[in-house]
Amino acid sequence: MKTISILGSTGSIGTQTLEIVRRNRDLKVAALAAGHNIRLLEQQIREFGPRLAAVWSEEDAKLLRTAAADLDVEILCGMEGLKAVAACAESEVLVTAIVGMIGLVPTVTAILAGKDIALANKETLVTAGHIIMPLAKERGVRIFPVDSEHSAIFQSLNGENRSQIAKILLTASGGPFRGKKKEELENMRVEDALRHPNWSMGQKITVDSATLVNKGLEVMEARWLFDVELDQIQVVVQPQSVIHSMVEFADGAVIAQLGTPDMKLPIQYALYYPERRYLAGDRLDFAKLGSITFEEPDTETFPGLSWAVEAARAGGSMPTVFNAANERAVRKFLRREIGFMDIYRIIRDCMDAHRVIDNPDIRQILEVEQSVYDMIESRW
Repeated sequence: MKTISILGSTGSIGTQTLEIVRRNRDLKVAALAAGHNIRLLEQQIREFGPRLAAVWSEEDAKLLRTAAADLDVEILCGMEGLKAVAACAESEVLVTAIVGMIGLVPTVTAILAGKDIALANKETLVTAGHIIMPLAKERGVRIFPVDSEHSAIFQSLNGENRSQIAKILLTASGGPFRGKKKEELENMRVEDALRHPNWSMGQKITVDSATLVNKGLEVMEARWLFDVELDQIQVVVQPQSVIHSMVEFADGAVIAQLGTPDMKLPIQYALYYPERRYLAGDRLDFAKLGSITFEEPDTETFPGLSWAVEAARAGGSMPTVFNAANERAVRKFLRREIGFMDIYRIIRDCMDAHRVIDNPDIRQILEVEQSVYDMIESRW
């Protein structure tokens, strides 16, 4: 029996993780944390029986305590609640399915408590990879990537000598606006950005896919996860989303992981590594597929990718600025307060205004995050 906790249990990754728990009797849920979806979280508590649950606000915690008064569950709130879920004594693995920099402190808490991490919160490594990876090594904690691309790289490296990596080929679908030009993007609405051609994801990640910012964040994450240089990571657009990523080795061999676009596969692989278990769902039919095509990413129309690499090269606190600016800009876009192209304008303004702090600690990272939010609210 393996016991897990989940940060972000009511979101896309969290609900799919619970689907896997539902299908496997040797997985048990110790703790759950969610944002504001109290109704769904109550249903999850009733079905999976965690002894601990957390929500963000005290008001929501009171509502949940009333709704779940007949259950043996402790309900907490705020950052202390997230940290309690992350460090839950009964749990062996923390699934970090929460979106945004809010996942940073709970992830550090889990590592300090000796929990293995099934990582779907890319912002943790984007902003604090220089802290997280050495800390995990020091504590003997394993980090299993849940993003489909990073899971594909992880699978492609299984049994290989990592010192012989020549290049990581990080694939991208191109998002819902692939092939469009800048002038067309000015008029794109929220509904347009959320129509991803292949994947069913949360709103924030879907918008990030439309801007190609998501792929830039993944470049930064891959750098830390696989201990490679930025110049060893190449982004390739693969519109069918069949090849999830590839690794080229020193001898020229390229190993790839292929499959249907289904996030349950990388989630299950992270939870059961190195075991592979049966997973219900569609299988690739290569005869019907016909062809797999590739393109260069259009970084002129979608500068989010190139700016992410720029932020990574600058290092220090600049990746935090890039990430925080994008988080707040996407939130404003989803609330229809700004246009689609304003996401880029906000990111660029914040990067240009920032003076890099070398080797920031957690406190400095969070202070930079807040300063970026303050700047955006004052100008936009």
